Amino acid sequence: MTQSAQSQMQQQSRLMDVARSYGIHLVLLVLIVVTAIISPAFLTANNISNMLLQAAPLGIVVIGQVLVILVRGLDLSIASVMATAAVVATSFNGQNSDAFPVFIVAITIGVATGLVNGLLIAKRNVSPFLATLATMTLLQGLRFAYTQGAPSGNVPPIYRVLGSQTFFGVPYNLMILIVLAAVFSILLHKTTYGRRVYLTGGNPVMARLVGIKADRVTIASYVISGGLAALAGLIYSGFVGIVDNWVGRGFELDSIVAAVMGGVALSGGRGSIFGGLLGAAILVVVFNAVLMIGFPIEFQIIIKGLVIIVAAAFYVRKTI
Repeated sequence: MTQSAQSQMQQQSRLMDVARSYGIHLVLLVLIVVTAIISPAFLTANNISNMLLQAAPLGIVVIGQVLVILVRGLDLSIASVMATAAVVATSFNGQNSDAFPVFIVAITIGVATGLVNGLLIAKRNVSPFLATLATMTLLQGLRFAYTQGAPSGNVPPIYRVLGSQTFFGVPYNLMILIVLAAVFSILLHKTTYGRRVYLTGGNPVMARLVGIKADRVTIASYVISGGLAALAGLIYSGFVGIVDNWVGRGFELDSIVAAVMGGVALSGGRGSIFGGLLGAAILVVVFNAVLMIGFPIEFQIIIKGLVIIVAAAFYVRKTI
């Protein structure tokens, strides 16, 4: 092989490495630029603030979904936990004095759901799909039985502030997302728990050989996912203002797609929270762009399907 051919191959290899490392950043940038050109209103302060308000609840559940996928799982119960937390938020007197009890009850439900998911998967070897589908359905049934199909009541004002208000133009829920993303990124990359998560997902056999209790790591990841989903449900209830039994519907699939687009491997052991959040940002930008350009809202569903196909194809290509 000639020196020029070797140089060309090395250059192509470097370009591929750059594409793998920064491809999602480029996709997000292109989406923003193209949409801004087609619809100048896209980059107005009001629209950017609206996108950030919408992105924060999705970003919170993406953090939990990333942790679960890293240990070779997935969590379909996220949206049901969100809706249940939202119903809990309206089940008290709707005063700020109820904010703490609402928080405790909602988070307890989320953590308990995650614990059941983790125990079924880690201890009973139930597939993540079936285990989380079961808890999703169970919560849905309990929610409908409790509300008789029509939840009523008011969300405590503090949750409305956290879900829909800004501080000098920066949404409060975005601040919460940033703090959570920083905390769990440090947890993943700087602590023993994080190393165990990657090893459990990347090589479960090796994890057991070195003494890691993989079942505990898996259970912990599902518990965190459930707790974060409940928190996202409370925040999202403050954003939408009107609570029904379907708050957060679709977030379970959106969070999985965002994680995969952000480079989190469905086979486990590879990916980051930052990547998952970039994937979530792409989804929010795409959905907002559909409306800003003037397409019917039904196009969001079509676009979501196309995004899932592209994400799946990209994932398969990376693992070949």
